[in-house]
Amino acid sequence: MIVVMKPGATAADIGAVIRKAETFGVQTHPIYGENRTVVALVGDLTGLTREVFDQMEGVSHTLRIQEPYKLASRTARPENSVIDVAGGRVRIGGSAVVVMAGPCSVEDRQQIIDIAYAVREAGATVLRGGAFKPRTSPYDFQGLGARGLEYLAEAREATGLPVITEVMREEQVALVAEYADILQIGARNMQNYGLLHAVGKQSKPVMLKRGISGTIRELLMCAEYIVSNGNYNVMLCERGIRTYETATRNTFDLNAVPVLKGQTHLPIVADPSHGTGLRELVPAMSRAALAAGADALILEVHPDPDTAVSDGRQSLTLEEFSALMKSLRRIAQAVDRTIWEPAGLLDAAGKGRTL
Repeated sequence: MIVVMKPGATAADIGAVIRKAETFGVQTHPIYGENRTVVALVGDLTGLTREVFDQMEGVSHTLRIQEPYKLASRTARPENSVIDVAGGRVRIGGSAVVVMAGPCSVEDRQQIIDIAYAVREAGATVLRGGAFKPRTSPYDFQGLGARGLEYLAEAREATGLPVITEVMREEQVALVAEYADILQIGARNMQNYGLLHAVGKQSKPVMLKRGISGTIRELLMCAEYIVSNGNYNVMLCERGIRTYETATRNTFDLNAVPVLKGQTHLPIVADPSHGTGLRELVPAMSRAALAAGADALILEVHPDPDTAVSDGRQSLTLEEFSALMKSLRRIAQAVDRTIWEPAGLLDAAGKGRTL
């Protein structure tokens, strides 16, 4: 159930609704939107009727939320959520599309710093790079761990680019949150409920990737775990699903972008790199995802993909990424959108290879 407040409702009115609801033993989640505030009620609502709130001061009306994902649904918040990253230097969920780019894995200090400068100069505004890597084989490169996080932090200090990187286990959350601006939950961990609880109890934005066999409904329910723990800064990532098709690494479910936009207020990220697994397909699917309404793209980029320690086959070269950014700007203009540009992301010291 949600209690919809009137446009002129005061803090006292909202507080009264929260206190009334808590007397029934339910959880309350006030959601403050640009046009209205609602108080979402979650828990055992047996015996709790709309009439309890409809006559209260400042209340417009109440609604039953039919979806099992209560707080992530469009019913709870009709307008799009916009997530501030790194103190608002980048905002995900508005009219401007954010491009995140970088290597699959942080390989060494100079590599990640050089790539950070290159993708920023091409137009990316968030740096991606894996310090902890979940791999199919236990013998493959597993990432540099804490040292990789330190290199990412150095690259951020040098370029001003906020950092997104993966967290794999509950006990890593505090460490990764210390270095990262966005915590990524990978596809293999979409239903790692302990991890979802843990990232929900901290305040850094979270990007939740769809599982390799996960349905859209399951993705939304996993997002609900994070939001219900208090962290509303959640974005959902379509990264391809496993089907019978073998021509590509995964089947990039581009349908998921408009479907999710209709069902949730959370921002939607598209990952054509994992979605296709083939670098020659990434540009076309990136342009398609932007046109379909994705709020952000996350792309793998490497100066020499043939020598990359992981996912080289799906990584764009620096030149290919630069060319893609130019075409994305044209596509954005054609669909009345823009690309979030890195104009304000300067070196921390105010010098060096700034834009």
